[in-house]
Amino acid sequence: MKLKIFIILAGVVLLFTNCNDVLDRPSLTTAEDDAYWTNEDRVRLYANAFYTNFFVGYGLKYTTTYAPNANYTFNDDAVRMSTQTQFGRTVPTSKGSTSLDMMWQSEFTGPTWNFAWVRKANVMIDRITNLMPEILTDEQYNHWTGVGRFFRALEYARLVNVFGDVPYYDTEVQNTDKDGLYKDRTPRNEVMDAVYNDFEYALHNVRLNDGGQYVNRYVVAAMVSRWALFEASWQKYYYKNNERAKKFFDQAVAAAEMVMNSGKYGIVEDFRKLFGSTDLTNSKDCILYRKYDAAQNVTHSIASTCNMNDPTDVGPNLDLIKAFICTDGKDWQTSSLENADDFTLSNLIKTRDSRFEASFYTKPTPRAKSSYLYVTKFIPRSGLSYIESGGSPAAEFQSEKNVTGYPVLRYAEVLLNWIEAKAELATLGGAEVSQSDIDISINLIRKRPVADEAKALGVTMTAEMKLDALPQDPHRDPTVPALLWEIRRERRMEFAFE
Repeated sequence: MKLKIFIILAGVVLLFTNCNDVLDRPSLTTAEDDAYWTNEDRVRLYANAFYTNFFVGYGLKYTTTYAPNANYTFNDDAVRMSTQTQFGRTVPTSKGSTSLDMMWQSEFTGPTWNFAWVRKANVMIDRITNLMPEILTDEQYNHWTGVGRFFRALEYARLVNVFGDVPYYDTEVQNTDKDGLYKDRTPRNEVMDAVYNDFEYALHNVRLNDGGQYVNRYVVAAMVSRWALFEASWQKYYYKNNERAKKFFDQAVAAAEMVMNSGKYGIVEDFRKLFGSTDLTNSKDCILYRKYDAAQNVTHSIASTCNMNDPTDVGPNLDLIKAFICTDGKDWQTSSLENADDFTLSNLIKTRDSRFEASFYTKPTPRAKSSYLYVTKFIPRSGLSYIESGGSPAAEFQSEKNVTGYPVLRYAEVLLNWIEAKAELATLGGAEVSQSDIDISINLIRKRPVADEAKALGVTMTAEMKLDALPQDPHRDPTVPALLWEIRRERRMEFAFE
């Protein structure tokens, strides 16, 4: 009897011991956290996950979250079915999420109330700091810490853009830390000071070149010029805090100049080519480029919404059409061109800046349900050759088979961020913008080559901007200097539907 009891007890002990052994056994398919951070390649692999979240490009397959010309109608220029349907829903709903998947929200053009990417960046920074000081060289350590802080800053800039005050975390928060999980919102200025500091660290520590289409110092600088300009403008126009505005305008200028002074970038491609090519990774126009590859099953569907074969709901409103300057560099009300006030499409193509012809199909069509102007900016000209010859678009421009690449960060944006920040600083007591400043920014963009197909339609290059002869748009807000008004017009032409 005692023997039977002993055998039963031994069996029970063995059973539970085996259970514990199984539960404690490390995964065979996923690296345990402490065991993962063993070399630089592991850090790079971890950082790669950020790219598709922050650098969307044309999206993937039918997923078009934050891709150009898709689901993005909450702005002054684009309409859907001739209406700006989201203007009555301008307050974000703070929809919560803990997912790393991208989710487009129709209520606003920013992320959900989601700190998963903040936590992911903080985990990266923490593991490098605590587990890898003896593994990485000083240069590697500084670079990857800078990359982690860059992505954290990017996500906080986006969150603040949507929600204003948000809880700020600079450490990994555990799901058992109730105080951390439910902490109060941090004032916007404190959050953006932390973003400023993260950006500064990244600007001085991320590598100048990390090979291929990876984040380097120029990618960082281009993004800093964008978000610093936005925050500075917010401080100036909404908070009326000129001191903080100057701080961020200065950061935008310094970041842009880092790119401009590198000598690596220029304006060399015709406008349409930027969005309809399959590989511009080595183009001077592109600071960061997302390439697609059918062999790797990495394709998108944006060109399919520009192929003229299917109806489209998205189009320009009249205000955007009127914003395009005439080829003499003036707005249509003050232009000296004979038919500047003729808004027939054939005349607009000949009299307006070449970016107009590059953005829209050359003939009106009822397939463009919003305004008869069909957006063809994001498909190569060759993709529409079937219209004249008959038939249908090539297979690569239908469904989700598109392989055209997207210039995620363009040199033109850096130039416009720079000149706008300089012009804003001039209103705050800074140095006045000079003609040479205009020549190396706006006028450089206006000298962009015009495609041969556009020349055949009568499209010509736009006249240079002259500080002593700025357009005096009768619709200009009188509180805005003429120079700033025209810089913003330039931005509208350059980034319509992006």
